[in-house]
Amino acid sequence: MRILVIGSGGREHALAWAIARSERCDKLFVMPGNGGTASFAENVICDITDHAAVIEFARRNQVDFVVIGPDAPAVAGLGDDVRAAGLLCFGPSRAAAQLEGSKAFTKALCDEAGVPTAAYGRFEAEAPALDHVRQRGAPIVIKADGLAAGKGVTVAMTLAEAEDAVRDCFSGAFGASGSRVVIEEYLEGEEASIFALSDGENVVMLPSAQDHKRVWDGDRGPNTGGMGAYSPAPVMTPEMTARVEREIIGPSIRRMAERGTPFTGVLYAGIMVTSTGPKLIEYNVRFGDPECQVLMLRLRSDAIEMLERTARGQLAGYRPEFTDAAALTVVMATRGYPVDPGRGSEITGADGLDGPDLVVFHAGTMRVGGRLLANGGRVLNVTALGATVTEAQARAYAAVDRIDWPEGFCRRDIGWRAVTREKG
Repeated sequence: MRILVIGSGGREHALAWAIARSERCDKLFVMPGNGGTASFAENVICDITDHAAVIEFARRNQVDFVVIGPDAPAVAGLGDDVRAAGLLCFGPSRAAAQLEGSKAFTKALCDEAGVPTAAYGRFEAEAPALDHVRQRGAPIVIKADGLAAGKGVTVAMTLAEAEDAVRDCFSGAFGASGSRVVIEEYLEGEEASIFALSDGENVVMLPSAQDHKRVWDGDRGPNTGGMGAYSPAPVMTPEMTARVEREIIGPSIRRMAERGTPFTGVLYAGIMVTSTGPKLIEYNVRFGDPECQVLMLRLRSDAIEMLERTARGQLAGYRPEFTDAAALTVVMATRGYPVDPGRGSEITGADGLDGPDLVVFHAGTMRVGGRLLANGGRVLNVTALGATVTEAQARAYAAVDRIDWPEGFCRRDIGWRAVTREKG
């Protein structure tokens, strides 16, 4: 197959890497790709918001299969346009992508399907939102309704922080995404990332993961797109995973089909495991980033078959294989991230580290004259396998320490919950 992966981040590098390992991959394009994907695929400079240009490239280059990585193209309906052009596509429709494109949409779906989630209110003006916050008190969660690159959520531990978050949304800090705000109760528990493939009818659960959203060690500081992740998440026992499928994923997929907007692709559920059971925090309609990196490193089945079965509606009876080993990824980011990351600093030592138990996935990088340069906030994902999370963590940080990048930083405690459990 000739395959086109849409996107430029660590998630897309991981997807492309897994696809390239398949014997069925004849030619691989990544649009626009990054400094890592350039080493094994053909990067294509094209505006992915120009759907006609994407489709024209695919036709001209005899692409058989388009794989959409990020959220924005999915929400913008790229999948609809690609399929309308007669091409096979992995990714949801615009209507189904509202599960990520609008938190208010997802909350309404939860109400209809009886999915357990945090109590909430939704607001389209600042004054009533502030009144609600003051009545409820802190801690409380403020969410911009639309896409905000992983930065539109504030877990406010004080009333002042909550009020500031509301004002930020309505003052345009997140553009149109903040014109509507969802305010939720604060849930106590342990968070996990759950992934499930759906062909519109059938559901195939994938391994769990756990990510670290806060920028600093000890889960301190502002939320980011993710500073690291590991898989599996110990909190997601087989029993808890079965509950998530039965109480959250399954009812959501059925209700989407009943609405006439069946969901196809990968559904990413952020779950809080509370004292009364799992509750949905939010849905995303693509693989997580950086969770995708640990899942692809654990994947043992053919990645093309897994994605193609999903796109063709052929998931019935299918179960992809994953190694029992643990995987952990450490995100190396540019100093100043997530507020004001710089660009253009040189990175050395990242090339040549890959091996059977370690891959350095690139996120925000570019190559200029043979030099590897930072080209974004989150830049590298140093990803390792191990018999335990503790072993994978040690292997990943040993590789991090071999990378020379004075302008970069990372958390040094990725996987701490699992490591604490393993130490007893």
